[in-house]
Amino acid sequence: MEQILEFSRNNPILIIALLAIMGMIVFTETKRLSRRYQNLPPAQAVRAMNEEGSLILDVRENAEVRDGRIKGAKHIPLKELKTRLNDLSKYKDKSVVVYCRSGNRSAQACEILTSNEFEKVVNLHGGMMAWQANNMPVSKK
Repeated sequence: MEQILEFSRNNPILIIALLAIMGMIVFTETKRLSRRYQNLPPAQAVRAMNEEGSLILDVRENAEVRDGRIKGAKHIPLKELKTRLNDLSKYKDKSVVVYCRSGNRSAQACEILTSNEFEKVVNLHGGMMAWQANNMPVSKK
């Protein structure tokens, strides 16, 4: 115990860095455990997409959509999502699978949807990049 105290006194920057990293880990894990949506890889997200009445929501920018999208997806850029929630109100009790390019913007969209009482929200983990990496079909239309 004495050695730990001596080390702490001699290396305060290392101790502060350790405490900061531990704090970030606790914050990240708490946020992950308290989220109200599922984060699924492409193969599992397909099951949610196949549920009757489900919605596939593309929150990428217009330029990104031109490169292709998941067939049947409704496109609403993330920056417009809050103002267009009424367009999605009939899906509040249905599965909503949200994707973007890498999964970060879609996670933000999932937070918006769950905070507006959407019940079955799924984030496509890895986004369109993971979808294409798994050789899933992409529509250019």
